[in-house]
Amino acid sequence: MSTRTSSFFPARPARLAQSPAVRRNGQWWLVAASGAVATDPMLTKELEDLAAAMTAADRAVAALRPPQDSLLKQHVGRRR
Repeated sequence: MSTRTSSFFPARPARLAQSPAVRRNGQWWLVAASGAVATDPMLTKELEDLAAAMTAADRAVAALRPPQDSLLKQHVGRRR
């Protein structure tokens, strides 16, 4: 069952990408300027799955990037 609150403005939300979905204290909320609505179990599962997939994708992309010091050495080497 959903709970609606009009004064829910998390201090440090964990927003899912650029969506209105925010995770706070283990609970997903859909947040707007007018308030927030707690998600139901079905939507919570979908948000958890999406968050896990996005985290895995971020890690995969990060693994493809060369280390920052490697890039700096390449750039400095070209200037000489």
